[in-house]
Amino acid sequence: MTTGLDRLRELRTRGLLEKAYDRVAAALAEPGPEAGGAGGTAGAAAAGRLLGGIDPDAVLAHHPATPVVTVAVTGQSTVGQVIDPLRGELARHGMLLRPVLGEHGTYLRDLTDPAGELHAAAPDLTLCLLDAETLFSQVPAVWGPADVAAAGEEVLARCAALAEAAPGTLVLNTLPLPRTHSHQLVDHRSRALLGAVWREFNARLLRLTETAPALVVIDLDTLVGEGGPVTDARLARYAKVQLGADLLAAYAREVAHLARAVRGATRKCLVLDLDDTLWDGVLGEEGPDGIAAAGTLRGEAFGAFQKCVKQLGSQGVLLAVSSKNDREQVLRALAGHPDLVLRQPDFVAINANWEPKDANLADIARQLDLATDALVFVDDSPAERAQVRHGLPEVAVVALDEEPALHVTRLLADGWFDTMSLTEEDRARTGEYRVRRERRELHANSGSHEEFLRALDIRLELGPPRPHEFARISQLTLRTNQFNLVGGGHSEAELTALAADPERHLLLAARSADRFGDNGLIGAVLVTVTDGRWHLDNMWLSCRVLGRGIEQACLAVLLRRARDLGLTGVGARYAPTARNHRARDFYPSSGFAPREPRVSGELGDGPVEFHHDLTLLPEVPGHVRVTESGKASR
Repeated sequence: MTTGLDRLRELRTRGLLEKAYDRVAAALAEPGPEAGGAGGTAGAAAAGRLLGGIDPDAVLAHHPATPVVTVAVTGQSTVGQVIDPLRGELARHGMLLRPVLGEHGTYLRDLTDPAGELHAAAPDLTLCLLDAETLFSQVPAVWGPADVAAAGEEVLARCAALAEAAPGTLVLNTLPLPRTHSHQLVDHRSRALLGAVWREFNARLLRLTETAPALVVIDLDTLVGEGGPVTDARLARYAKVQLGADLLAAYAREVAHLARAVRGATRKCLVLDLDDTLWDGVLGEEGPDGIAAAGTLRGEAFGAFQKCVKQLGSQGVLLAVSSKNDREQVLRALAGHPDLVLRQPDFVAINANWEPKDANLADIARQLDLATDALVFVDDSPAERAQVRHGLPEVAVVALDEEPALHVTRLLADGWFDTMSLTEEDRARTGEYRVRRERRELHANSGSHEEFLRALDIRLELGPPRPHEFARISQLTLRTNQFNLVGGGHSEAELTALAADPERHLLLAARSADRFGDNGLIGAVLVTVTDGRWHLDNMWLSCRVLGRGIEQACLAVLLRRARDLGLTGVGARYAPTARNHRARDFYPSSGFAPREPRVSGELGDGPVEFHHDLTLLPEVPGHVRVTESGKASR
């Protein structure tokens, strides 16, 4: 059977890897360990080696929309072996690696030298791989647990400082404790104390992320528990390679998931098949008494899978169903079957019918106002998975098989829903989508769209971000595509720094509510202040509230503020992306004019700079009530 790696080898032999890079992700997404599918990392490392000779600029020449992730790599010991698996893992997700490798053992200089190569590269991620030698290199020749504890204090202080100085998002890791070190202590009491000291160090390292928004710490314990040995003794001794190939491959997979999150590519909705996926048995053939998610060995495995799915749903992952079944029979099973953990209210959409599944997934995306590349589809049928891959190649497909004990492992293997941080809005997302249905019902029963908007009773609050809101604003800027006027977004650390510099930047958060409840933080505005002039760098608005006049209200308030401060104009920029065409006419419709004359009002395909002279200001829509806080002082 031809595998994804076979296809890569053929492309490399023909000199077509750069030209055909858009086909690499699909090839490596095929199930099976060799292809880098769920449960295997060897395929990603092999793919990384095959892709090692490609020219990133040549790839971009053929495919300019390919996401490029610049990753700086440094560490305590020799760490270059992580590059190949990381390149392969990023390729599996359609991204392109641009690596910058530090010198052996120079991580302190690499991360703190502003003129150094790593800083100059402006990396998205900076990986600093730590290992046991990070501590043991600082203890005396004859040592005890107290010496290790003292070394740990020094390293923790150093890591906290590095989190402030390192370029991009800094990625550290917990340290595995090798037996070759712990068993140099011959008494069990001392070994136990060393284990406690070691775990306390790792716990405190993990807790640094609570106060350092630009820091991520990957816990290697979970990877070691599922993989092979931490290291190879000969490589560790002779080549200073303290972390083994299997562990680095698993680590690279985690970093690839992190890269997706940093770039705002976190998936939003999990679409599940039912028969032999969510429960054991076929509902249409065996009836409700013939399905199980408890009571038998196989049933218990399906029950564990449902608990995992429910856990994801509690953290803002939208849950939906696409099943070839009779809808009424599915609803009765979800309502009354005693085995089920998941019930109808857990799902924001239930498509149970006999239509093709790619059409059902497209319909679910429309119901939820999501792009289809926000979906993850889980099914046990190879035919259904192949049909979805063909019809909707942008949908992530998770392959299950006849062994339900592996369902949880396969679902979680690719970290589709990993995010930098979790907000209260995330946890309330399923409830918000239920409220959307109520709004749609109100809209359907209103005589006109204007009557619907008046009946909504929309309230808008515009003001500086509250301390706990920076994570949510970062998430909004990274994930919002439809109303993101220049594309791209900002990390939590970047936003915190911008807000801390009010002389040069104005960052506002938009919060809204209506008759159905609080929508939370739904938008943000970023302004650059230069010599008393304002430039509207970007606006972001959640697709949940588009078309209700909130974007017009935000802009009207901002322009009024500018005129009240005595400014004579406000600049703005629109840069078209693959998905923000809906906002194309936003500035012109609000009185902005292009700085460069355009033929017949055409904006063209490139970025456009606009200017508003503040002589005739747009009004806040009459159906929106606005509350302002923290007005700008300049």
